[in-house]
Amino acid sequence: MFKLDWKRLGITAGLSLTLIAAGCGSSEEEGSGDEGSEGNEGNTEEEASYGEQLDYTITGIEAGAGVVASAESAVETYDNLEGWEVATSSSGAMATELTEAVENEEPVIVTGWTPHWKFAKFDLKYLEDPEGSFGEAEEIKTMVRQGLEDDQPEAYQILDQFNWTPADMEEVMLEVDGGADPQEAAQNWIDANEEKVAEWTDGTEEVDGNEIELVYVNWDSEIASTNVIAEVMKAQGFDVTITALDNGPMWESVASGDADGMVAAWLPATHGDQYESNQDSIEDLGANLEGAKIGLVVPKYMDVDSIEDLQPDN
Repeated sequence: MFKLDWKRLGITAGLSLTLIAAGCGSSEEEGSGDEGSEGNEGNTEEEASYGEQLDYTITGIEAGAGVVASAESAVETYDNLEGWEVATSSSGAMATELTEAVENEEPVIVTGWTPHWKFAKFDLKYLEDPEGSFGEAEEIKTMVRQGLEDDQPEAYQILDQFNWTPADMEEVMLEVDGGADPQEAAQNWIDANEEKVAEWTDGTEEVDGNEIELVYVNWDSEIASTNVIAEVMKAQGFDVTITALDNGPMWESVASGDADGMVAAWLPATHGDQYESNQDSIEDLGANLEGAKIGLVVPKYMDVDSIEDLQPDN
């Protein structure tokens, strides 16, 4: 569902200055040489230094995404996040930032969501959110334009019956992250899950080149789901076009009838504003995936478990 080279340089420089000034590393082995109260202060200083090392910046995705809005809300809600900011760019740049940090065992805080391949590839955790800024579990829903059932009943029924699990989605996402073309990864998953796919097309007949346009936001999760359902519909005879758009235009294109549908609606939080603005001009076909989640994500090697553990910019 980012171009941050300047930020990477800033984080690297901040790390170097912090380590030089402190005269020690952040590992437990380096801290174990201290004695008495100095040994206890090591962990406190480590936690406090995360903000300094990160320039009090949370790496976000696209401006306007619900997880970014929730992160910005958290910055306002939590007193200990005073002086922090959410830097927006893209989901790809966020993934690059996270990957580089993990490979170098550096601290990083990103706006994250599941399903996502990063949880299968890296050892990550959500920070606890006592104030509930990120809400509870989410659903990914299918939305179509008004009139699709009358104009394209076979397409409507396939989209209505589309349903899979986070584990299914992550299989496709991980293969794409490994270098596979999204269409190839989608077809590989379809070939390995014929019974599940048959449930989506059950009761429908093949068509002869009927045109369908599906839109999606350019997130790894939505690249996976949109390519999978597109390949299924192609096999049923549809001429399918998939178009990547930003969050707002994605919703507006379906609401206006310029696009036929999407399987990329994260609710109630992530796309809550867009749903509220467009719900009267769009048809909600319900959840195609349950158990999604958003929040602040960090590598497990970071000694922080809750948003409340972070230190303000004093």
